[in-house]
Amino acid sequence: MQAARHVVCAVSGGVDSAVAALLLRRRGYQVTGVFMKNWDSLDEHGVCTADKDCEDAYRVCQILDIPFHQVSYVKEYWNDVFSDFLNEYEKGRTPNPDIVCNKHIKFSCFFNYAVDNLGADAVATGHYARTSLEDEEVFQQKHVRRPEGLFRNRFEIRNVVKLLQAADSFKDQTFFLSQVSQDALRRTLFPLGGLTKGFVKKIAAENRLHHVLQKKESMGICFVGKRNFENFILQYLQPRPGKFISIEDNKVLGTHKGWFLYTLGQRANIGGLREPWYVVEKDGTRGDVLVAPRTDHPALYRDLLRTGRVHWVAEEPPAALVRDKMMECHFRFRHQMALGSFSSPSALRADPQSRRHCVGDGREGCAGSRPGTVRCVLQRGRVPGQWEDPAPGAIRLHTPEGQEQTRCGRGGLQHRPG
Repeated sequence: MQAARHVVCAVSGGVDSAVAALLLRRRGYQVTGVFMKNWDSLDEHGVCTADKDCEDAYRVCQILDIPFHQVSYVKEYWNDVFSDFLNEYEKGRTPNPDIVCNKHIKFSCFFNYAVDNLGADAVATGHYARTSLEDEEVFQQKHVRRPEGLFRNRFEIRNVVKLLQAADSFKDQTFFLSQVSQDALRRTLFPLGGLTKGFVKKIAAENRLHHVLQKKESMGICFVGKRNFENFILQYLQPRPGKFISIEDNKVLGTHKGWFLYTLGQRANIGGLREPWYVVEKDGTRGDVLVAPRTDHPALYRDLLRTGRVHWVAEEPPAALVRDKMMECHFRFRHQMALGSFSSPSALRADPQSRRHCVGDGREGCAGSRPGTVRCVLQRGRVPGQWEDPAPGAIRLHTPEGQEQTRCGRGGLQHRPG
C-alpha cells in the first residue's frame, strides 16, 4: 500500500490557509502546517500580531489534528523584501512587497524548508490561484532547478506548468504569484483555486474554525498595519521636503515631506485645496512633485513604455514574441484592476540586444502608471510573464484576447497581501 502523500501547507492564522489545510486533509494527504514569522515588530497598539497569528495557526492544526511547525524568516524578509522595498521607494518607484515576499520567502525559503527539512512531496498555500497540473501530476514532478545567469533562457523544461487565474475572479491572487519560479509552481497545490471566498467561509463555519472565521481580513502592507504609511516610511528614510507644483502654470500649491512618498497617478493630498490633484511626475533632483487637476488630465497619460527584463512564468519567452518580435497584450498594474480595455491595437515589442521590451503604438511616454510597480502578462487565463521596470512609466501587462489600449490608466498606492 502506497504511503499517503506528504503536503506541507503554509498556515497564517487566517481562514484561507486553514480551509486549505482542511481540504488537503480531506483528500487523504498527510498534512503538516507551517507558520512563517516574517516581521518582528509591534503594531500601533504595542502588540506583536505575529504571535497572535501564530497562536491561531497552531489552534487550526490542533483542530485538524496535524503537526505544527514554526519557522522564522525575519532576517531573510528584511534582507530580500523590506530592504528592497526601502531602496525602491528611495529611488522614486512603487514596489509591491507582497510579490517580492512570495518570490523570495514563501516560494523559496518556505518551499525549500518543506522539501528539504520536512520531506514534503508538495507544498500548499491558501492563495486563490490554480495551475495547469492536477494533484497527481504535482506529486510526479521532480526537482528541476533552473540555472541563473546568462544562459538560463536556453534551459528547457518540458511540460511546463502554467499559472492560472482562480475561479473567484474577485479574489484571484495570481498578480501576487507572478514572479514565482517554475520549480516551485510545479510542486505547489492551491486547494482554494476552484472555490469562492463565500464558500471557503462556509466550510470554515462547518468545521469548528470559528476563531479564524471571525478575524478581519488583513488589508494593506503587512508590516505597516493600520499605521499612517507616510509616518512609517519616514522612520526609515530621510525626509526630503519639497513643493507641489502645478503642471499647468508652475504655481506652487503646497509642500510635502518627500517626493519618493508619492506614486504617479496617485491623488496628492495638498492642504488647503478642495479640488483633487494627481501626481504627474516627480523631480528627484529638486524634490518637486508635479501635479495636475482631474483624473482625465492629458498629462496623466502616455502611449509608450519600456520595461526591464521579463520574468516569464511558463514559456521563456512566448513563441509568438520570438517569432514576430511582437505580440498583442493587455495590462494590469494593480490587484483587482480590470484588464486595460484598448481603443486601438497595441503590441509588446522585444529588443533582442537590450533584452528589454516596450509596449504602445510607437509614440513616446507613459506617465499614468507607477514606476517600479510589478506587472504580469496574462494569456487566455494563464500568467506567462512578469517584470519590473527601472524607469518611470512601468505597467503590468497581460495577453488575453481583445484589443489593446494605447494609453495607461491612473495608478495609485494600493496593496493587498498575497
